Amino acid sequence: MEIRAFRIEQTPDGPRGRLVRMPASELTPGEVQVRVLWSAVNYKDALAGTGRAPILRRYPLNGGIDAAGIVTASTDPRFRAGDRVVVTGCGLSETLDGGYGERLNAPAGCVVHLPEGLTLREAAAIGTAGFTVALALQRLEAVGLTPAHGPFIVTGATGGVGMLAVDILSRVGFEVVAVTGKTQHAELLRTLGAAEVLDRRTVDPGSRPLERARWGGALDTVGGELLAWLTRTVRPWGAIAAVGLAGGSELRTTVMPFILRGISLLGVSSANCPEAWRAHVWERLAGPLRPRHLDRIVTGTVALDGLPEVFEALLAGAHVGRTLVRVAPGDEG
Repeated sequence: MEIRAFRIEQTPDGPRGRLVRMPASELTPGEVQVRVLWSAVNYKDALAGTGRAPILRRYPLNGGIDAAGIVTASTDPRFRAGDRVVVTGCGLSETLDGGYGERLNAPAGCVVHLPEGLTLREAAAIGTAGFTVALALQRLEAVGLTPAHGPFIVTGATGGVGMLAVDILSRVGFEVVAVTGKTQHAELLRTLGAAEVLDRRTVDPGSRPLERARWGGALDTVGGELLAWLTRTVRPWGAIAAVGLAGGSELRTTVMPFILRGISLLGVSSANCPEAWRAHVWERLAGPLRPRHLDRIVTGTVALDGLPEVFEALLAGAHVGRTLVRVAPGDEG
């Protein structure tokens, strides 16, 4: 059987992705075979698909770190043909073929039964972005952070992770302050639940080891100077969840915020989340953390052949929200 896929190959000019037809027998192995209906576009997908960063550890591979679809066969007894499932991270589009193909073989430990209350399309819309937010919240809760600590700041607020963070965190009671360089979307962020919108370009990072303490906590998608500023401005016993590096991978700060204010800096790695946490996080996303405004956060839908254009817009900073990928025809799920 042949399938359509957006496949990333090593070329003389570096990694490049393109739409191909390939035998399903050439897919990387896994215990659970899935007919993929939906995927989505993440920053990491754009980096991999354009070759702008060395995301893949082997070539060729199908792109896409998210997949939602229907099991066609399984050697693991936990899954049967016809089960609706979601797969995120776990080496997809790094060491394994990802969700930008009409078929996917996934390791059983990475596959999650679609929680009751979500469709496959909604699961893809949430995808790695929403899963990362929920996982970050779980880590923040583990160190005792609550809405009572004070305003909670979200950076990169018009990106997929950022918009889902504004939605989810405001839903559970946080006073969310959204930071963005795209202030023309301020009203949209307020609709999602932001109590305040800050223009990233007006943020004065300061230069002292400690600046005025303002934030109870933070979810940072940017990294670099903005994350360093957060470490200097979070209130005593507050916490920061670091989930991205769109603004830079270096972190220049001091130990002062950690030993004088007792703040926590928590790393969030959704790709290699422990198996035992995966189903729990997805159950929360289908229940108390279910985003209220997915219809506003999803700003477009493309087929596999529309991926390159979306990648370029995302990397150029011209993309807002989440773009869904209609991988194969089928019911909405």
